[in-house]
Amino acid sequence: MILKHDGYIAEMSYEEGDASMNGVVVNARATLHFAGRDIEELRRAFAETIADYREWCEERGVEPEKPYSGTLSLRIAPELHRRIAERAAKAGESINQFIANRLEDVA
Repeated sequence: MILKHDGYIAEMSYEEGDASMNGVVVNARATLHFAGRDIEELRRAFAETIADYREWCEERGVEPEKPYSGTLSLRIAPELHRRIAERAAKAGESINQFIANRLEDVA
C-alpha cells in the first residue's frame, strides 16, 4: 500500500501478528518511519512525521529535503539524442513523453 502526503510518498507494511502497520517514506534521503493501528491513524502519523521532520530541520537551520519534483536533467551523447528524437517522432510522442514511457516500462 502506498500513501501520499504533501508530495512525500510512503510504503506501508504489515506483519501477521503485529498490532500496527508500519510506514517508511521512500522519496527522502532521511529515514522517516511511522506506525498506526488503522489506516486513519497511519495517515495521521505520516502527516505528523513530515511535520516533525520539517520542524527538526528548521531548528537546525537545514533545508528539509523536498520530494522529487518530476523534473530530471539528463546528459546523453548527441547521436543517442538524435535516435531518441527519431523514435519519438515515429511514435507520435514528444521526446519527453517517449523517454517517460520507456522509463515506466522498466520501473
